Amino acid sequence: MPEQDDRKSADKGIKDVQQEVQENVRREAEAAPVRHYRMRIFQAYVFVALVGFLVLAFFVSTSANLPLDVTLTRDFQTLTSLDLTAFMNLVSWPGRTPQAILIVLGLVIALYFAGLRWEAVTAALGALGVQALNLLVKYTIHRPRPSADLVEVARKLSGYSFPSGHVMFYTGFFGFLAFLAYTLFRPSWIRTLLVVFFAGLVVLVGPSRVYLGAHWSSDVLGGYLLGSLGLLAVIQIYSWGKDRYFTGEPGVPQDKARQQHGEAD
Repeated sequence: MPEQDDRKSADKGIKDVQQEVQENVRREAEAAPVRHYRMRIFQAYVFVALVGFLVLAFFVSTSANLPLDVTLTRDFQTLTSLDLTAFMNLVSWPGRTPQAILIVLGLVIALYFAGLRWEAVTAALGALGVQALNLLVKYTIHRPRPSADLVEVARKLSGYSFPSGHVMFYTGFFGFLAFLAYTLFRPSWIRTLLVVFFAGLVVLVGPSRVYLGAHWSSDVLGGYLLGSLGLLAVIQIYSWGKDRYFTGEPGVPQDKARQQHGEAD
């Protein structure tokens, strides 16, 4: 039957993806001393990023327009060209409504039907979480956006400016997708392309928001600092849940899955 053949082919494709992911995780697993060293680096970064963000938030809350922000934006906008403006708009496009919602839904659904259910859940939580955190901070700081009398403003936007919502969304969501692509798949041109694409969006969105006059550079820096903390939290939640409740899915070594199933029995 054609329908049965199609179903078997789809099942085989999912199993192949699962096997590839599991083999990659087993191969990439690190020894305990390496994990301990990385944990120290992780803790140090969290401390530095949190302190840096709090200091930056204090300064922007006391002054709507920092002189360095205005200078950096004006200098950056002297590079005016139609091609550069079009490129910067293209980089910012996925973070605008409604396409941001459609992109998140599409990629989350794609992860789910690829057999990566926990990845889909945590990616969705990451996108929602960083946006909720962004709004919370914005309505606490109340910093106005750049005005047309100071710099060139491509689009007049409502809402507050600090920290950049685009930057936090890209860092939390696309950053997590880059993490998944790098950790779940074996080295290949496809993995490299995915990591470069998602990481490239994260890197470029900050400059695009400054160039278009949507945010100050301090808004962008705050977005990267707070967004990276959100990303690290999502990765921690993902790792915690994957090892405990989704041992039958891709991304968990089979020896660990068998061990945990044995303990449950």
